[in-house]
Amino acid sequence: MTRVLIIGGGMAGCCAAHVLSENDWKVTLVETAPFLGGGCKTFLHGGHPYTYGPRHFLTRDERLFEFLNRYVPMRRIPDHEFLTYIERDPGFYHFPIHRDDVDLMPDAQQITQELAGLDGVEGASNLEEYWMRSVGPTLYSKFIDGYSRKMWRIPSNTEIDDFGFSPKGVALKTGTEKAAWTEAISAFPVKINGYDDYFDLATRQADVHLRTKVEAYDIERLRVKIDGEWHAYDLIISTTSPELLMNGAFGPLRWMGRDFLKIVLPVEEAFPPHVYFLYYANAEPFTRIVEYKKFYQYKAPTTLLGLEIPSSSNQLYPYPVKKDQAIAQQYLDALPKNVFSIGRAGSYRYIDVDDIIAQCLDLGTKLGVDLSRL
Repeated sequence: MTRVLIIGGGMAGCCAAHVLSENDWKVTLVETAPFLGGGCKTFLHGGHPYTYGPRHFLTRDERLFEFLNRYVPMRRIPDHEFLTYIERDPGFYHFPIHRDDVDLMPDAQQITQELAGLDGVEGASNLEEYWMRSVGPTLYSKFIDGYSRKMWRIPSNTEIDDFGFSPKGVALKTGTEKAAWTEAISAFPVKINGYDDYFDLATRQADVHLRTKVEAYDIERLRVKIDGEWHAYDLIISTTSPELLMNGAFGPLRWMGRDFLKIVLPVEEAFPPHVYFLYYANAEPFTRIVEYKKFYQYKAPTTLLGLEIPSSSNQLYPYPVKKDQAIAQQYLDALPKNVFSIGRAGSYRYIDVDDIIAQCLDLGTKLGVDLSRL
């Protein structure tokens, strides 16, 4: 029987266990935390459900939505909006930046002139150039400059040179639609425990070991050391940083983390209707506030807010810098035949839940799993 080790019990590890269970392989999953689910795990604070960071499901692929909806009934979110607070105006404006909001700004005339003189983003070599060419210097300074430098703890946004993404799909929106996402499916689990049922379902045929840490790696021989003993496998799937698998052979990878503060307020709802996130692009230490009721549809006379503060205390966001990504690719290219590295950490890519599910399904296809049985 093929022996498989899965390292990490977040969404990627659990989904991989789910897919590979259809091959009737002996799957062992190890997770350092005392629970499965990683960042998608639902916790309670004062009775309020929450995750560490908003984990709504976004995808342009109906197939991926239907896959998850089969196991975790999902509620589509058609009209959620994001706002950014601009202290110097002062005011709250839609994000992505909307052309209609420009007319509400005290420097509307200057911004309008800048928008009229833009030549397009072709040839932009970094995040600063991309946004300057997309919206002009004033909107860039208001919405992007301070926020991005705060998010990544960098002195200049010229350091960010992987900017193939544009936040929420567009730099400057027009028209009557103010929702943050209009082209993608946006959804969240119906049940109050979020995605948690899937983690149990996905790993029911696996041998799960919580509070378990891999102490050393011998990837060439498909071995890991746990509790002082070496264990050998036929296949290893890791969802941790690829540098760990190869003992940092090509140098360290940079990561950005988050500290999360929870605040309960004595009101039923704090945000306006349809507003799920508030972004803060100023000198305050936090980048974003989330009202979790908006996702969970939880009913209570109070509400829970989550504040996100950039931190080095954990590893949640791989840097969108080509130099760092090149190092990560060295690690991935050097992995032996039967070792795979998946998920946001394992891929060293800023990907979401839908991308993770797609990776696991693709891995199943590569390993000969009959996905029609899932």
